[in-house]
Amino acid sequence: MRFSIQREILLNPLQKVIGVVERRQTLPVLSNLLVVSAANRVTFTGTDLEVEMSASADAQDVQPGEVTIPARKLFDICRALPDGSKIEFKLSGDRVTVSSGRSRFTLATLAATEFPVIENIELIERVSLPEASLKNLMDRTAFAMANQDVRYYLNGLLLDLREQALRCVATDGHRLALAETELEAGGAAQRQIIIPRKGVLELQGLFETGDGNVELEFGRNHLRVRRNEVVFTSKLIDGRFPDYEAVIPIGADKQVRISRESLRGALQRAAILSNEKYRGVKLEVSPNKLRIVAHNPEQEEAVEELEASTSTSDLSVGFNVNYLLDALNALQGDEVLICLRDGNSSCLLRTPESERSRHVIMPLRL
Repeated sequence: MRFSIQREILLNPLQKVIGVVERRQTLPVLSNLLVVSAANRVTFTGTDLEVEMSASADAQDVQPGEVTIPARKLFDICRALPDGSKIEFKLSGDRVTVSSGRSRFTLATLAATEFPVIENIELIERVSLPEASLKNLMDRTAFAMANQDVRYYLNGLLLDLREQALRCVATDGHRLALAETELEAGGAAQRQIIIPRKGVLELQGLFETGDGNVELEFGRNHLRVRRNEVVFTSKLIDGRFPDYEAVIPIGADKQVRISRESLRGALQRAAILSNEKYRGVKLEVSPNKLRIVAHNPEQEEAVEELEASTSTSDLSVGFNVNYLLDALNALQGDEVLICLRDGNSSCLLRTPESERSRHVIMPLRL
């Protein structure tokens, strides 16, 4: 195997796949990248057995071959070389030589046959949609995923494929985030899959807000995403996601319409004096007014009063201020609707114009 490539061209695929490779591995080959050269192309693949990422780039003087090279060392070497460098790779026996100008590095390799590549994913459904739309869905919901919850099916993001729409849903049991977008060509049938947390974070780092499309391939146990020169594959969480539609409040007829930025600023200020452990703030609603109150064990108090469009009176309910702020950051628009039922029920946050993005937050007893 042999090829040469410009440093900047090489760094692009390496930066995309390096995040998948864990620093501590039980199998030595998982610390390596699979490098395959063929027909003036080089493909780099990293995996942790749960998530796999492949990215390709053009190269010169290519002799076909494949081998695995230590991922972090290769990335650090390429990043440390000067801008505009031409880098040459040459495999001899079980060593690969990486040379550029007067610099030469010899790295140990492992056989490509040891590398666990996910090949067949038993394709069930294929969907194409704008990359910016999918990035938007994930950015509006992924923050609500659980982290290392014993209910393993919460440690990921639900993709709910419908006839003419795709929904992303995440919940940690205390709050829920839902966002949806229309599909020009929807799926043949409803399908739900749960992408693990690490896969979601890798996709968020991969996606951009450009004009291109991405292709989603739904398998029985895997999701594959194709984007330009990059192919992302993730195992799915084998579990049943909760009936999230049952969590969305029905009959929350007490509505507060308020400026999103004003509310966010007031919550940020009130949060300074909230209890550091529970992060609770109380929302007190009265006609045309929303009052935000926070206390802490030192008997300190923060009070914020805001003008709001509401006819509700004498309603008081507590929430985790961080959950409220996360939801407000995910929503888009100048105004937000807070939909409440009573002092013991969850609240629904959305924009007045659309229900495509909805956030449910469970109440706190304060």
